Order: sequence, then structure tokens, then C-alpha cells
Amino acid sequence: MDEEVLKKYIEAGRIARVVRDEAARRIEPGVSVLEFCEWVEKRIMELGGKPAFPCNLSINEVAAHYTPLVDDDLSVPEESVVKIDLGVHIDGYIADTAVTVSFSDKWAPLLEAVRNALDKALEIVSPDTRFSDVGKVIESVIKMYGFKPIANLGGHSLARFTIHAGESIPNVYEPFLRGKFGKGKAYAIEPFGTNGAGSVREGDLVAIYALIRPNLRRRLSDVQRRVLNTIKERFRTLPFTERWLKDVAGLEELRKSLKRLARMGFLVQYPVLIEKGKGMVAQFEHTLVITDQGDVIVTTR
Repeated sequence: MDEEVLKKYIEAGRIARVVRDEAARRIEPGVSVLEFCEWVEKRIMELGGKPAFPCNLSINEVAAHYTPLVDDDLSVPEESVVKIDLGVHIDGYIADTAVTVSFSDKWAPLLEAVRNALDKALEIVSPDTRFSDVGKVIESVIKMYGFKPIANLGGHSLARFTIHAGESIPNVYEPFLRGKFGKGKAYAIEPFGTNGAGSVREGDLVAIYALIRPNLRRRLSDVQRRVLNTIKERFRTLPFTERWLKDVAGLEELRKSLKRLARMGFLVQYPVLIEKGKGMVAQFEHTLVITDQGDVIVTTR
């Protein structure tokens, strides 16, 4: 990893840290989810970055991937547990971070468990640390508090313009997992904890997409082609939402085009993820970069 790339990761991390901390102070019951997420995305750009994916605001048993649609009227409920997950990129180099805020003291132990699991996981990371060892630490800490890690969610490697770059970092111990941290790479570690079943299922809502096969030969309508070309130009392979394309087509046409492009294989869909036992979910996340010299830099701190 050359010095210029490292600087971009660190700057993305600085912006992500600032916006995450401001967002955690700003969120409160009654706030419009749509207005809040648009504020987060605007704030990232004010500080000189670009959103690496739509701001996620996932409430209570919703673990991930909830971002508001254009006409979303949801507001933050009283006594809720809210996950704020945001990403920043500089020239495609991504910092991914998340924080959980609870409006009920009842869930303070859950938040403490997951936050502590992340801290303990980061303490053991160095070049050649096994992903399975990180999963072991996360699982043991969360269980020590009497909660369950969410087994089918986890951290991931990062690459330029790529949120999930092929390597997965588990939140439970997987002794036969062979991956390990490598020099010159970036990773996001993100424990999820719950008092529920310990796994998630896909919900019906899809508000996030990403381009995966840009050059398929398919017959497209004029609107579909315009939407596809705009996606390529604005987002490359980074996740996006309909809110970021509302200037390209009318809302009904836009939604139909996105669904059609997904069915044809151009786009991948990210449905909301819901805890299977409808348990409360907390999440914390940091991004780190391991330099060629072996130093570990936590970019969101």
C-alpha cells in the first residue's frame, strides 16, 4: 500500500469518525429517519468525502440495511435501540463504521457487550492474526454478558470501490476458517449482538442496490439504460439507493427500472436484515488498515 493510498484511507476514517460521533449525539426519538440519513450523507460531503453506501438507520430487531426510501415516513421510536452505520470514501478508499444508541437504560448491557467485543477484537489484530481468532474473542465477550453474537453477520475486507472484498471476519468462532489479516489491506470489524436467536433473516424491503455486472447484453428501455448509465457514472460498484437517483426518472419508473435491472443480473439487492427471534440488536464497527510495515491503524479512531 503506497503512502497516497494510506492517506486516503486515513482521511476517509477521520471524516467517518467525525460524522459518526456527531450522528450519535444528534439522533433522538421522534427524528425523521429520512431527514437524518440525508443529513449524514450531506455532512460527509461537507467534510470532503463521499458516502461509500447509503446511511443505514436500523431500529430494534432490524439489524442492518435499512435506509429510507424517497417517501419514507418512519421516525425513531421512543425507548428504541438504533444502529447508525455509515461509510465514507476518498477516491474509492473506504472507511466503514457504526455505532448503536439506546433510548432505554434496559439495553445498556447489550451495548456494552458489543462495544467491548469490538475493543477486545481490535486489541489482538496484527499482521497474520487469524480471522477465526477474532471471531472467538467476539463470541466469548458477547456471551460473557449473557447475549448472543449474530452468527450470520460479520466483518469483511475492503478494497477500492468495493465494500465486501471477498474475505469475511466472523462474529463467532470458526476453527476451520483459514483466512488471516494481511499487510497492505483494509478491513472492517463489526460485531452484532442480540438477546434473540443469534441469526438474521432477509426482510421484504429492498432499498439498497449495487452494480455487479455492468456489461451484460440485455435489451433495455430508454429509462432503464439511463438509470444504468447513471449508476455506472456516479457509484461504480458501491452500494446506492433510489434517493440518490430521483433526478434521473420519475419515482415509479425508477423503482421499476431498479427491480428490472436486478432481475436481469446487472444489480445485486441488499434486503433489510431482521433478527430471527425478533431480539434487540446492537452493532459497533471500526475500519482498520494494516500497513506494509505491519503497523495497524484504526482509521475511525
